[in-house]
Amino acid sequence: MILAEKITILRKRNGWSQEELAEQLGVSRQAISKWESAQSTPDLKRILAMAEAFGVSTDILLKDEEPLQELPAYTETEITAVGKLPEAEPLRSVSMEEANDFLALKAVSAGRTAIGVMLCILSPILLILLSTAQEMGLVPLTEMQAAGFGILVLMLLVGAAVALFVYDGMKLGRFDYIEKEALETAYGVEGMVRDRMERYSSQHIRYMVIGILLCVLSCIPLFVSMILNDENEMSMSAALCILLAMVAVGVLLIVRTSIMTEAMQSLLEEGDYSRAQKRENRRNEAIMGIYWGSATALYLLVSFLTGRWDMTWIIWPVAGVGCGVLAAVLKVIRSRE
Repeated sequence: MILAEKITILRKRNGWSQEELAEQLGVSRQAISKWESAQSTPDLKRILAMAEAFGVSTDILLKDEEPLQELPAYTETEITAVGKLPEAEPLRSVSMEEANDFLALKAVSAGRTAIGVMLCILSPILLILLSTAQEMGLVPLTEMQAAGFGILVLMLLVGAAVALFVYDGMKLGRFDYIEKEALETAYGVEGMVRDRMERYSSQHIRYMVIGILLCVLSCIPLFVSMILNDENEMSMSAALCILLAMVAVGVLLIVRTSIMTEAMQSLLEEGDYSRAQKRENRRNEAIMGIYWGSATALYLLVSFLTGRWDMTWIIWPVAGVGCGVLAAVLKVIRSRE
């Protein structure tokens, strides 16, 4: 058995991705990939480091006739230095066909999910306009009629968005393991995904820049209205609607390109989809489900009690920030366990 095969077997036996092994050895993931495909050979310093990381002797790595014995997944030195490490988990195989099907379905789903998010942001616009127009006597509607029409459209748009979310969730259900479990991709899958990611990177950057700019600049119409027509409520309402529209388009671009990028990262087990992060996500899944369920209940409760659908949407960005804080707190708690 040659060195390339031994590195691959020992890395997988420990449940590490190429990226995770590269971090331990202080090299790039590409270097690990070349070692495992026998395109290059690690120097003596890296071989010594690998022997220590894998908990084997250098003879086992260097001598072709030396067999690989059943060895513990982690060395005593690592456990002492890092604390109790998770046991190596079984790997879920992903074929080239499965990877292509997953990426194709994600590409379609990304557009639908982004549209669903956009509909949620746009949903209160008619309610805002009708309520203001009714107060100013610009439409022949009673206060109840204006609110009724506005809330009806709001609920229809939110309902359509929820339908898109549920539909995509059901379609992608068979690929849940890609985002949650440790993977062993078939030959050629990693190269295919990295090629797609490289070709998509410029489009991803462009969408992110435009989306962020739209969100940042969305306040401009509101400020302009305040300066030019500080007493005109209709002008302020229109400016608020333009703000929501700009945010909706910006978020659409950000969500769509983020889903595409994350789909490729999940197959490569990089970023938020590294094996360590997947384990963390599985542990936090129930907590996050309760958190977002509570946020949704709070949004609906406050909105129906106050009737201020034009203002209660602010709960969502606040909840998003809170989610990040909660994730950080949970990470700190896990690290101390």
